[in-house]
Amino acid sequence: MQSDPLIFDALILAGGRSSRLGGVPKQSLILRGRTLLEWTLQAASGARHTVVVGDVARGSGEASSETTGHAHSLPSGVLSCREEPAFAGPAAGISAGLDALANHGGGAPFTLVLACDMPLATQAVAMLREAVAAAGAGGGAMARSADGREQPLAGIYDTSELKRSCSELAGRNALVNGSVRALLANLDVQLVTVPAGSTADVDTWADAAALGIAAGSQREDFDQNVRSQRGRQVVKSQDETLEEWCRALLQAYKLEDVQVDVNAVLSLAGVAAHAVVRPAAPLTTFIAGFAAGLAAAPGREMDSESMDAAMAVARSLAADYDNEAAAGTSGE
Repeated sequence: MQSDPLIFDALILAGGRSSRLGGVPKQSLILRGRTLLEWTLQAASGARHTVVVGDVARGSGEASSETTGHAHSLPSGVLSCREEPAFAGPAAGISAGLDALANHGGGAPFTLVLACDMPLATQAVAMLREAVAAAGAGGGAMARSADGREQPLAGIYDTSELKRSCSELAGRNALVNGSVRALLANLDVQLVTVPAGSTADVDTWADAAALGIAAGSQREDFDQNVRSQRGRQVVKSQDETLEEWCRALLQAYKLEDVQVDVNAVLSLAGVAAHAVVRPAAPLTTFIAGFAAGLAAAPGREMDSESMDAAMAVARSLAADYDNEAAAGTSGE
């Protein structure tokens, strides 16, 4: 029997907040008697080593990993780790997973990156493996749905190139809450059209229902568990709350790849409030963000450059407005 010529490790991302599921961990949802994490591990079978990045507990005989939320047991032999800081996004998760794999054998030539919320991904992964094995050297392959939507969290990538890209983003302080598309931008990746539904993911309860996941009892069990732990919750700082809220908003709008400098945005709001009137603060930040989004359209500037340019225009305009107001007052 001929063996699969492709040597790869698997990196499964399971570290999100599941904001649109009310905090219910995606990996714990049950589909046909198995958790989404179990389905994902099955899709990754054949990997030399597998790591799950997120709130998980290791298999028998190994110590449990530190978590910031709910732990989910892993089969023995499956590695687990967490990105730093927790909830720093999938790009940071990929970097953490690569480090864990490297520390456990040096890393295979290719790495399968797979989100934990695509329970039907087995056939897609098989097609990706075939494509990469047939192509030989190169950046790897990324799944593309039948409607043309690319899914970067269902792909097999050249491990050395992926590590190099992580290092480059880290060197620019762009890894935490960074863009997965930016992480993969310089990789020579072929797109592989996979069967319809094979990369369907679970972001909302509607998505869960569409896949046949019975949400009712799982939501109730989770809500009861949350209520029982409220007395032990730690009060968050304002900065932590703002960062969490920013990430929740980005996830709700499916803008996880967008980087937001919270301090810069708040600073702009403060400038507008002092230079014009207080209600100008949210209006200014909204319009600046909208302008940045238009500037970051395909073929134009990168997100960070567009946002910096938009905020610079708003700051300059606010300063001019303030100077004109001061001049008008002194002339009265």
